[in-house]
Amino acid sequence: MSTGGAVPAGSGRSARLDPFSLPVRYKANDAFADKSERVVEVNHERVVMRRAVRGIPMKTSTALSDFLGVAIRIVPPKDDFDGLVAVVLEHRDPGLSVPLFVAQDGSEISVEWQTWSRVLGLPGLVVNADGTLRDPLGPLGRVQGNVKSPRKRSRVIARSRRSARRLRRKTGVGKLDTMIVRRGEHEIIARN
Repeated sequence: MSTGGAVPAGSGRSARLDPFSLPVRYKANDAFADKSERVVEVNHERVVMRRAVRGIPMKTSTALSDFLGVAIRIVPPKDDFDGLVAVVLEHRDPGLSVPLFVAQDGSEISVEWQTWSRVLGLPGLVVNADGTLRDPLGPLGRVQGNVKSPRKRSRVIARSRRSARRLRRKTGVGKLDTMIVRRGEHEIIARN
C-alpha cells in the first residue's frame, strides 16, 4: 500500500466512506496504474475497479464472496512517512485488495473494522507479523451480515391458504350419511 498518488479512502483529507450507504465509489492508490490511482466501487455483491495502465483502460469486477475478509493492516513508519492503520478488503491476489478506511492513529479502527465486516458479511481478519491473515475471533465470533431471516407468517391470510382456525382442525371425510351411494352400480377395483 503506497502513500503517493491519490488520497487514501477514509483519511482525514477525504470524505469518510459510509458502509451503510452502499454502493460507494472512491479513488484509491495503485502503484501500477497511470496517475497512481484507480477508481473503486463497492456494493453488496461486487467490487468493481477501474484503472488505466499505459493509456489502456481496464475494468475488473470481482464478487464479494471471492474476498477473504476485512482486515486491519498496519503500515509501519519509514523515513519521513508517519505510518498508517488501514481497514482493507483482502483478496488472495494482493493487487485486488481494496482499502476501505485509512487513519494516522488507530483510535477508530476497531469500530470501522467491525462495521465493514458486518455490512459486507465477511469475517474480520488481522495480519500476523509474518504477513498471514487470521480470524482473531474464531468461527464463533464471526459477524454475519447480509443474512436474511426466514419470513414470518403475516396476519394477512391469502385466499389460497387455510385460515389459522382451519389449520388446527384435521381434514377428512364428512359424515357417512352425507356420502353419495348409488344403488345397483358395480365398484371398479384394480386387482393384480
